[in-house]
Formats: sequence, structure tokens, C-alpha cells
Amino acid sequence: MSTTFTPRPALLRVLWLEDEPAHVEMGASILQRGGFNVQVEVVATRDAFEQHVQAGGFDVVIADFELPSWNGLEALELLRKSDVHTPFILLTGRLPEETALECIEKGVTDYVLKDHLARLAISVRLALMNRNAQRRISRSREQLRTLAARLQSIREEERSRIAREVHDVLGQALTGIKMDAAWILAKLPEGQTKLVARAKSMSSLIDSMVQMVRRIATDLRPGILDNLGLVAAVEWQASEFQSRTGITCQVSSNLRDASLASDSATAVFRIFQETLTNVARHAQATAVTVSICEQQDRVVLQVADNGRGIDLGEVTQSKSVGLIGMRERAAILGGDLVISGAPGQGTTVVLSIPLKLAAQAA
Repeated sequence: MSTTFTPRPALLRVLWLEDEPAHVEMGASILQRGGFNVQVEVVATRDAFEQHVQAGGFDVVIADFELPSWNGLEALELLRKSDVHTPFILLTGRLPEETALECIEKGVTDYVLKDHLARLAISVRLALMNRNAQRRISRSREQLRTLAARLQSIREEERSRIAREVHDVLGQALTGIKMDAAWILAKLPEGQTKLVARAKSMSSLIDSMVQMVRRIATDLRPGILDNLGLVAAVEWQASEFQSRTGITCQVSSNLRDASLASDSATAVFRIFQETLTNVARHAQATAVTVSICEQQDRVVLQVADNGRGIDLGEVTQSKSVGLIGMRERAAILGGDLVISGAPGQGTTVVLSIPLKLAAQAA
């Protein structure tokens, strides 16, 4: 004897924004026939809706468009302040085409006319599928962000290790060779002019190599960042930038370095370096002002130039690896990176990260 199991209807918790109970009863009946086990909370006022939104615990919001003293778009705005994934479906008597387009543009998941109520179950099912897909994408992004943060940390550790080896091993070896060359030069007879000249040339070459090793080690990982902190490193980088490019670079700060974790300081410094690189390559600027400070429990780095200015299209459509990397570093720290400007009016880059997260970053 075989037994047939009938699958239980999927539980659907609905927050229903409606002032006519009969419409809720008809809609709930349609959803039940569509295979849902419906649990409904019906509200009509703004206060009641806001309380239920804050409490959460529902799968979908179904709302009439026209309500006493407010409408469905205002309800959507309240919902999206704290919940970006829950589907929001308008169930309304009529909706002009222009209004329908406005609703979709503002984030309404779907709209169903009450004359076509049978479509409600399909609309809800599709909305839930889309919500689940968005949640999976969000989880994937968080996982990728965690991986990116780990890779950034490994990269900085490797750069620090290589910088130490370059500075210590190669630097010491070159110093030893320099001492040997000086000893040989001192022992050469004065008449051996060619040998003396060759020895002096070798000594000068060794000096150049020592400077190159120091520069490579500093580019890999500035020792000043680890020894003296972020502000000193930013001031040093600004001075190097000014010497290399001729662009005036002024720095002001009220930041206490002790409030920043090492990884956070490194991320801020790398974003600053990339910003200066973009100024040198693209801005056509003659001056840069830099501010790094604490503002309302946030660390804020602002870099402004007086160059040609960046337009909105360059910011939003840019596929620059540098800009993508800057935004990703900021996101890893839970912060924001805003780039603004206008043709002929310069460009401003503002990095803002929560001080608490910056201090706790591992």
C-alpha cells in the first residue's frame, strides 16, 4: 500500500496596508488558493505601519496606493529606511501609467490592479523568488568582501616582509661592499689612476644602489607608517608628492593616531596614495589640500585639488582599478568614499569611516 504525501502550503507572513477589510479577505483567499498559508497583519495608519516595520517578521508588504492622509509610496519610503529586501507590492483599484512608472522607479516590486486580483499569487511568488536571489547575492558580496579584506591583509603583510628583507639584507650587503670598496680605494697606489677612477665609479654605483634599495623598501611599506603613525605617513607622502610633481600639497589634521588600528591606518594611507596618483595623472592641478580628522565619531580624510575637475560620468562609469580598489577598501572598513567635482572647479575625494570600526579592525 502506498501513501501519498501532500506538501504543506508555504507560510506567507503578510503586512497588509489597507483600509477596506473586504479587499484584504479577497486577496488572502487568492493567495491561499495559490498555495500559501497566509498570516496577515492589517494596518491602515502611518504609525501602525511604522511599528510593524520596526518589529519585522513578515515576508511581503501588500499596500493600497490611496490611503487616508497618505499613500503607498510614502509607506515604501518608510519600509526601505530599515529593510531593503522585503518585497513591496501595490494592490490598487487603478493606477495611471505615469504613476505606475514612478512607483517602479522608486522601488515598488510590482503592482496588481484589483480588477485583476487573480494575478496577486503569481506576483507574490515572483517577488519572493527575487527577494531570495537578492539575499543570496548580498551574502555572496559579503563573502567576497571578507575574502578581499583577507587578501589585502596578506598583501600588506607580504609587502612588509619583503620591505624588511630588502632593507636589511640587501642594505647590509651593499653597506659591506661599500666598506670593502673604500678599503680597496685607500690601498691603491696613487699612480694607478685608472684603478682609482674605476674604484671611485664602483663606490658611486654602490651609493646609487643603496638609495634605490631604500626607495624600493619605502614604496613597498613606508616604515614611518608603522613607527610614527598615519598622520606622519600622510604628511611624509604629501611632501614626497610635492617634491616629485611640483604640485603644492598642504596637510592639516587633528587625528589621534592611537585611535586607529594598524589595518585601518594602512587602508586609509593606501587610499590617500591612490588619490594622489590620480591627481598627478589626470587632474592637471597646481595645488592639493589634505585634511584628516575626527568628526562625530568618524575618521574623515578629504583630498581636494584645483585641477580640471571630474564629472559625474567619470565617477559612476569608471572602470579604473584604482577607483574600484579605493571603494572596496572603504567598504571593508564600513565606510564611504565620495568623489565629487565639476569641470574647471577641481575634484574632492572624501573618505569617511566609523571610528569605532577603525579602532577595532583586526
